[in-house]
Amino acid sequence: MSASPVPEPTGALDAPDAPGRGPDPRAERSRAAALAAARDLLVEQGWSAVTHVAVAARSGVGRSTLYRHWPDASGLVRDVIAQRISTARVPLTGVLREDLVHQLDGLRHLLHDPVSDRGLRAVIERAGVDPVFARLKEDLYRHGSQDFRTILEAARTRGELAPDLDVDLAVDQLAGPLMYRRLLAGRPVTEEYARRVVDDFLAAHAPRGTVRDGGRDTPADEHPLVP
Repeated sequence: MSASPVPEPTGALDAPDAPGRGPDPRAERSRAAALAAARDLLVEQGWSAVTHVAVAARSGVGRSTLYRHWPDASGLVRDVIAQRISTARVPLTGVLREDLVHQLDGLRHLLHDPVSDRGLRAVIERAGVDPVFARLKEDLYRHGSQDFRTILEAARTRGELAPDLDVDLAVDQLAGPLMYRRLLAGRPVTEEYARRVVDDFLAAHAPRGTVRDGGRDTPADEHPLVP
């Protein structure tokens, strides 16, 4: 979708750079150390272990600095998740099945990554009671569905998908099975599973009068299995 992606993590820990200068290396190192400590605590012990005291002790960054740039510890968790999710986007090719497979592969890898797995579970748990996590949940949905929407809307325009395709529902039909399988059922999401989700989706939403055959739309009267 065209909505904004997941917001970038907050800025450097020290004062803004002087005009004409690049980032302050010390500030960059401090910020990286703080986020690395928060990331490790999240993976090892869960979101509740990410506190200013624990991050300061592990990273060596002063607590006053942490409080100044992350007034609430949930902001640290948010930035750790945003940092990891922002690296997951893949380029689009314009080939429908290939692009959908790539999107689900990216999601599959995130669901098996310790940082994003812990982070997504924290978002699900905390979104109902913590405004920071509630906003992050909305941002993650918009960011995660943006490329799916671009792919599906373009394919619908090209006539590769049914003209009455509900794009919102289609995104759920593609990403939902992987999220359910991993986050709720606790089962692995394999490459084969992701491809089956794509192929089942394409078969269900092929334009009327065509049959999905090996990732291609074949007119029904030309398909060998259609009487």
